[in-house]
Amino acid sequence: MSAVRLLTLLLGLLLGWVLSRWLPPAASPSAQLTNILSLMLAGLLAAFLLSSLAERRWVGVAERLGRWYAAVSPRTVTAATFGLVIALLVSVLLSNLLGSVPVYRWWWNVVITLVLALFFVTFAVRNAEAFSGFGPPPRKKQGGKLIDSNIIIDGRIVDLARAGFLDGELIVPGFVLRELQLLADHGDPQRRSRGKRGLNVLEELRQVANLRVEDWDTPELTNVDDKLVRLARESGAKLMTNDSNLSKIAKLHGLTVLSLNEAAVALRPQLQPGDVLTVTVSKGGQQAGQGVAYLDDGTMIVVEDGQKLRGRPARVVVVNNVQTNVGRMIFAKPDKDGAKEGEAEQPA
Repeated sequence: MSAVRLLTLLLGLLLGWVLSRWLPPAASPSAQLTNILSLMLAGLLAAFLLSSLAERRWVGVAERLGRWYAAVSPRTVTAATFGLVIALLVSVLLSNLLGSVPVYRWWWNVVITLVLALFFVTFAVRNAEAFSGFGPPPRKKQGGKLIDSNIIIDGRIVDLARAGFLDGELIVPGFVLRELQLLADHGDPQRRSRGKRGLNVLEELRQVANLRVEDWDTPELTNVDDKLVRLARESGAKLMTNDSNLSKIAKLHGLTVLSLNEAAVALRPQLQPGDVLTVTVSKGGQQAGQGVAYLDDGTMIVVEDGQKLRGRPARVVVVNNVQTNVGRMIFAKPDKDGAKEGEAEQPA
């Protein structure tokens, strides 16, 4: 029997005994004892019926209190304690000054203390940054690389780790795992497929990298991106993500962001004017006669007079290479003379 259920039963017995004290005296001592025992037994049985509900409620409250306590910053506790100390000191001084007032009553002191505590504790907590030098030392920076669900579902992180480019510890927060689990159990087939892919990628990543699950969460935040930023700030970890919006927010908070998309762009071979490619024109361009083709990495190639080459492989010569806000764009023209002798053709 759990402690909660036992306490509930004891409270039922106590309640039955208290109720028996309110009954008028019985005709005989034996009848009085019978009434007391009956009420205590009734209280015990009622408590037994309610003990299961009380235990569930208590467990829920205890879990919420535990999460709240784990999320409280030591700096906030220090600030609140300092504010309460100031409130008590001021309350003592005011009580001594008001003690000579004829209409003064003892309960004034209680009201004054509560009002002062509310004011000073609230003020101190709102300005908790000023107490950075007090209280316990801040949490030690652990470092490592914090990965989010986008980069897990992407899957390229496994190849990167297998190639030895990801040294150190990879950290998966517990709330990211829960997000992947919810996706894997989703009713939408596309989301369910993404969630299952993410879980499979983590299983492969665990075999080739130092992977650790960080069981950290905070009830103050409900958005996963906000939790990632908070955890990265507290742990000193670098944030790995392919989410451009999350990257911008993290950088505004002074975090180091590692993006596989940016790394892939940086590692793309830089095509120079005169390089020869073999591409397949897939659609027409904005200008008359233009054709549009794409490299394997998604880079757009605008082919002059390429409309007539649509639907079949064709050799083109790079004319210009332009970097735009949305990515790289290559301008080319058909290679009418063929590749020069000894010239290496670039794969598309």
